[in-house]
Amino acid sequence: METVYGEKEALDDALTSVKTATGNYNTFSNECVHENVRNVMLKILEQEHEIQDDVFKIMHDKGLYPTPEAESKKVEQAKQKFACSYKEI
Repeated sequence: METVYGEKEALDDALTSVKTATGNYNTFSNECVHENVRNVMLKILEQEHEIQDDVFKIMHDKGLYPTPEAESKKVEQAKQKFACSYKEI
C-alpha cells in the first residue's frame, strides 16, 4: 500500500524539524565557550525562528494549524501576570 504524503504532512514535518533545530541551536549557543562561535549559533537560531514563523504562518493561513481566538479577559490577565517578567526594549 502506497502512503500519500500530502501538503499537510510535508508542512507538519517541516514545522517539527525546525522546532527541533531551534531547540538544538539554543542548546549549542548556551554551551559555547568562544564568543564568535556563540554569535554564529545565535544568528542561526534567529534564522531558524524566522523559518519556523514562516512555516507556521503558511499552515495557519491554509487552515492546517488552527488557533482559537483568545478571550480579551484572558489576554489582559496574562499581560498583568507577566508584565514584570520582561523589560521593554
